Amino acid sequence: MKKFLIPCLLLSVLAMATPPGKKAKWTSLFDGKTIKGWHSYHKDGVVGWYVEDASMTPDGTGGDLVTDKEYENFELEFEFKIPKGSNSGVVYKVIDDPNIKSTYMSGPEYQVIDDKGYVDGDGKPYKLKDTQMSGANYDVIPPSDFNAIKTPGEWNKGRILVNNNHVEHYLNGKKVVEYEYGSDAWKAMVAKSKFANWPYMQPHAKGKIALQNHSPKERVWYRNVQIREL
Repeated sequence: MKKFLIPCLLLSVLAMATPPGKKAKWTSLFDGKTIKGWHSYHKDGVVGWYVEDASMTPDGTGGDLVTDKEYENFELEFEFKIPKGSNSGVVYKVIDDPNIKSTYMSGPEYQVIDDKGYVDGDGKPYKLKDTQMSGANYDVIPPSDFNAIKTPGEWNKGRILVNNNHVEHYLNGKKVVEYEYGSDAWKAMVAKSKFANWPYMQPHAKGKIALQNHSPKERVWYRNVQIREL
């Protein structure tokens, strides 16, 4: 009878194991009440971000908000609303290093902006490049659909997929960006962007996720932020 003990135990363990192909569960990164699991970039706690109508929003005094945890392969979903003339973004693979001034200097950015009504610091209309439009891999890859974004003041749904360096951006259900992070093609595109001489240019496996407060005058709201690690 003893010779059957190990095979039986093995079968029992296999029966309890996660079925092949089953996806990990979603984890909420914001409960709609408190900003837990986040901190202001280069700071210990949260500064300048607060909860308004079950959404995270900045008051312009604290800079970008970043997750306490780093992520490598994941699927991130979020809803965002931006007012007329404003600008923000969701940055991933962020390196929280005091020697790196801004979050977007180390990680790719999912662009969030008023495509048609953005204004510069002097309040004058600013014509955006294709790589600066909503859903873009900011300053590197333009979105494939410029009509996926809704009118300023309306809620939009964003989704970012990062899996073994394969990256996809979705805007309101439409895939608008797709690329291979760290590939030769990606390096060539980045070399032509503003990131050419920044840490962004050096591919790295994981990093934190950031919500951008682009400037003190610009507002944005984020809600229903959730992630599933792959």
